[in-house]
Amino acid sequence: MRPISNVVLKTLSVMAILLLAACEQENFAPTGDRVFAPGLAGEADVDGLTIGHRLMAAGQYELALKSYQRAAATQGLTADTLSAIASANLELGRLNQAERLMRQAVSMDPTFAAAWNNLGVILMERGNVTEARQVFRRAFATDNGQSEEIRDNLKLAIAKSEDPGYNPTTDNNTKLVRRGTGDYLILQTP
Repeated sequence: MRPISNVVLKTLSVMAILLLAACEQENFAPTGDRVFAPGLAGEADVDGLTIGHRLMAAGQYELALKSYQRAAATQGLTADTLSAIASANLELGRLNQAERLMRQAVSMDPTFAAAWNNLGVILMERGNVTEARQVFRRAFATDNGQSEEIRDNLKLAIAKSEDPGYNPTTDNNTKLVRRGTGDYLILQTP
């Protein structure tokens, strides 16, 4: 018997997580003599952004990127889809692509506080602390100061811009924010 490769195990794990998530929904009900998971019995397909967000939370950034790209193909290049694609690219270390896409997202929707925050994260990753500070300030103002996480990112950018010993490659501990349901993810890592 041949051993199962890591790629196959990861793929099966992601599929199992998605199936379990689908089964948690209330509308998992028998149809005639067969049982169908939501989305398989004629319901609308699950949104590609939602699937991408779940994959990002699971650390499956390449799969999340593909899901976001499928969402962009069906929904168009909106601020949400551009921001999601940029976030996946950031997690994959593709900073140039991430910055370009996130700048497009904020130009499409200047009221999108999470996208402004995520642009700040990208700028911090690139070592551009001064501009990141300005972008975090814009995110904080756009959000009316309601997100503690954005406030924390702004404080961190201010502190790092005032610290001459700051090293962007070793001292960066900001994290992304996701728009989704309006909830923000924890942004700073230990």
